[in-house]
This record gives sequence, C-alpha cells and structure tokens, in this order.
Amino acid sequence: MSREPEFRPHRVVVLALDGLLPFELGIPHRIFGRPRDSRGRPLYEVVTCSVRPPGPVRTDADFSVMVEHGPEALATADTVVVPASYELGPVFEQGVLTEELATALAHIRPGTRLASICTGVFVLAAAGFLDGRRATTHWAETEHLQRLFPKIDVDPDVLFVDDGDVLTSAGVAAGIDLCLHIVRRDHGTAVATEVARRTVVPPHRDGGQAQYIQRPVPDPQQATTTAARAWALGRLHEPIQLRDMAARESMSVRTFTRRFREEVGVSPGQWLTQQRVERARQLLETTDRSVDRIARDAGFGTAQSMRQHLQTALGVTPTAYRRTFRAGAGA
Repeated sequence: MSREPEFRPHRVVVLALDGLLPFELGIPHRIFGRPRDSRGRPLYEVVTCSVRPPGPVRTDADFSVMVEHGPEALATADTVVVPASYELGPVFEQGVLTEELATALAHIRPGTRLASICTGVFVLAAAGFLDGRRATTHWAETEHLQRLFPKIDVDPDVLFVDDGDVLTSAGVAAGIDLCLHIVRRDHGTAVATEVARRTVVPPHRDGGQAQYIQRPVPDPQQATTTAARAWALGRLHEPIQLRDMAARESMSVRTFTRRFREEVGVSPGQWLTQQRVERARQLLETTDRSVDRIARDAGFGTAQSMRQHLQTALGVTPTAYRRTFRAGAGA
C-alpha cells in the first residue's frame, strides 16, 4: 500500500528592511496566509526575516517591528518577497548592495522564486536578478529604475510583471494584485478569488498604473508654442487642425511642429490626444454625463473612439475608469 506524499506548504520568506512600509509588509502575510487545501491545511507558510540577527526593524511609521528570523531564513524559502523601504541608501541611489544586504541575499538558493513590491525591485535589480528581464515599480520611480539599471526592460504602465521566477509589482496596493496573481498561478482562480473575497479586494483589477498617473500640461516659461496650446485647450471639443495651431504663433506648420516637439517632447497630434484623454478622465471622475456626451466634449467625437484611446493610454475602458474613480470622488 503506497504512502501518501508528505504535505509541505510552500514557504514564503519576506525580507524586512529598515524603513519598510508596514502596509506592504503585511500584504504577503494576509494574501498567502489565507489559502487552504481541501483538508483545511495552509498552502503557504509565511515568515519574516531581517538582514541582521532577530530583533527590531525600523518602519517609516512611529514604531518598529520585532522580526524573529535572521537572514538564514532566506535559505529555506521557496519564494522570497522584498517589500519597499524608504532607507535603501546606496541601493536606490547608486544601484549597489550594501555588504550586509549582499551577505543576506547570498543565502537565497538557486531556483528560488523572487518577488518585489514597489521599490523593493531596486534590491533585486542591484543584486543582478533582473538583468535582461522585464520589470516594473511605482510609476514615480520607473524612470529612475531605468536610468540606474539600463539592462532591465522597465514597463511603467502595468500593475505587476510576471517574468517566470521573478515577479515585480508597482506601488503599494499593487502588491496585493501581485500576491493574488501568484496564488492564482500556483493554485488556480477559485482559490485566489476566495482569498480576494475574504480580503475584500477585487480578484483582478482592470488596466495598469497608467490610470493613476497625472500628467500636467507642460508650460515652459519661454515656450514659443504656449499661446497655441492655450488656444487648443479651450477648444478640445472642436476639430483642431495643425495649421490652425501654427497660425496662432505665426509659424509655418513645419517650424511649429519642430518647436512644439522641442518644447513639449511629443508631436502636436500626440499632445492633443493626451489632453483629450485627460479631459475625458476629468469628466468621467467629476460629472454624471453619459459616455457619449463626454466623448463629444473631450473631442473624440464618438464613444468608440474615446474607448479605444483610453484603452491604449490607460489600459481601461471609460466605464471601468469611472467605476473606479467616480466612486472614490463620491466617497
């Protein structure tokens, strides 16, 4: 008679660094601490470790947390999760590991799955785990991440990136999306959905973090296309021709296009689309106008055209965007 294989939960080790965000530290424990098999046994075991012997770790709040495991725990991990920290020092500034952190990460066994939340990605990047891979982080730090680590393919728009054995997420709450995705990948949709339901979060969020980024209109102090841009912003609901914008500055279309791109960084047509997307976002958030009406008021003409542009720019439909942000504005 064959014996049943020994049951062992998947071990998740969370690396707590000084300056950590308590909210992010709690995400892996909350999400991975919930799943159970058909017998009620936990599918994951979650422990927290420090780069030092057991003891207090500073947070970005007015309290510290007592961590009961040292860096040796990393050697026992099936998955290592690195949450964000506001005290990454040379890791964030120069892209190099401190000796203490490098020694701790050396405990990780080859083949261990790695995940980061928000700026925790800088730790994985500095350790070389992301070279030649796609990754993301909080939208405010994506450009810095790309400059510091040019070998990484940084995607600034998504909530998380699954690159097989290395996964990275955008800021803060995107860590929930990432951890739910890991549960879904490991144990299927039903298990992940039940965890999401108990956590009172959506099992899957539409779109990426592009929908959370505000992109103000550039306004150079000595710009030579300022008047044309101000004129166009007052007429986004109307058809706007490039020659009309150029005429506002008494320039040829060719000269205007070149100077516009020098000052703003994109072509006049791209800029107009961006501003119409921003206008549509504002109206979806702050008014009860129909999608058809907002499409006309923002200058897209039809709801279908606006839907395509928002899907391209933000990764969500107008209805999904309004459902997310109109509720927040109402609250």
